[in-house]
Amino acid sequence: MGKSTATKQAVVVFGALAFGWLAIELAFKPFLDKFRAAIDKSDPTRDPDDVVPPADSDADADAGADAGSPQIAHQ
Repeated sequence: MGKSTATKQAVVVFGALAFGWLAIELAFKPFLDKFRAAIDKSDPTRDPDDVVPPADSDADADAGADAGSPQIAHQ
């Protein structure tokens, strides 16, 4: 009799877990679809931590330093 009760309990627990998973999937379906589509479109070979600076970064830094200072014409 004890084995039958354990089996029934396992089936009930499994059913509750399946029902909970299904409820979460249905409740968050729009968000999960967007998330899964973004994952499918992503490039697995690109690492966002490996950022390569542009080749002319020194020229941009020099130009940016004078951008906020006023220009005074000397005569």
